[in-house]
Amino acid sequence: MDLYFEEDLYRWEDVHNFEYEVPVLYPEDDDFIVEKEAFEDETSSENIANRRNDHIDFNEDDYRKWSYFETIPGKITSGVGASSWQPNRLDIFSRSNNRNLIHSFWNGSRWSDWENLGGTLTSSPSAVSWGPNRIDVVTRGTDNAMYHKWWDGSKWSDWESLGGTLTSAPSICSWAENRLDCFVRGTDNQLYHKWWDGSRWSDWEALGGNLDSSPSSVSWGPNRIDVFAKDKKNSLIHKWSNGFRWSDWENLGGYLTSSPGCSSRMSNRIDVFARGRGNNLIWRSWTGRNWTPWQNLGGYLTSEPSSVSWNRNRIDVFAKGMNNSVLHKYDIG
Repeated sequence: MDLYFEEDLYRWEDVHNFEYEVPVLYPEDDDFIVEKEAFEDETSSENIANRRNDHIDFNEDDYRKWSYFETIPGKITSGVGASSWQPNRLDIFSRSNNRNLIHSFWNGSRWSDWENLGGTLTSSPSAVSWGPNRIDVVTRGTDNAMYHKWWDGSKWSDWESLGGTLTSAPSICSWAENRLDCFVRGTDNQLYHKWWDGSRWSDWEALGGNLDSSPSSVSWGPNRIDVFAKDKKNSLIHKWSNGFRWSDWENLGGYLTSSPGCSSRMSNRIDVFARGRGNNLIWRSWTGRNWTPWQNLGGYLTSEPSSVSWNRNRIDVFAKGMNNSVLHKYDIG
């Protein structure tokens, strides 16, 4: 998951009066474009469920901030990994029917077709960017090891195995240029950590805990890492590093039915998402001083969510929907 400390680059308009369609809102200079998603089937069970659930537990403030769910064309068989390497750029990754890694991107005006990047995935992928035109992706392979593939600005690398015995999807984050931190659940349900320091990969480090899901990780500044997971009681648990030591695990409550996903819009700010009891998207955030209450953002998810931010007023959230399509929802601040 990625963090950009850019100043506000775009002016956003009030979207309260959009029709009850699924708007796709992206900036273009000082204006905005609204496109309406053309569903293959307006009466499909997925679209009906997403529209029905879009208003659950919403208040007026939430309605002004969050878009409706849109469906991005394509079929996926896992959750979605998301990254961003510049404002108004999004790269998403998932698993195809053949268990290959597939990739689509938003270039500021449209979503690309999916491209096949090979491999044989046994988990959802996770992606991060540590600089312009750089993307790193990790996933679990058929031997339960962690595999890594990266885009260097001109081409994709081959897959490399980073070892380990994973019992979850991995998560990857970055707090500096040419720095990568990866987290997984091990065979003993502990959290394990492996990092790239710019010249070599570390050994695996055990960080304790008793995880009941894949971890999710994010950095909001140099030497800072926050990791989240679901525990055996379906609560959100949280652990963080300040560059000198790791905290103990803290329990942040809630009732999760998936692994969490997280992102950061600015220093000392975190947004955490998960699937709730009714398969809806749920959200809570760290404001810099306290955690907000859980809020229900609707939808009908069939995977864990992932999230990414490309400036201080933007969050994009992705998940798999009922028809194996990609669901997308965003907050415009």
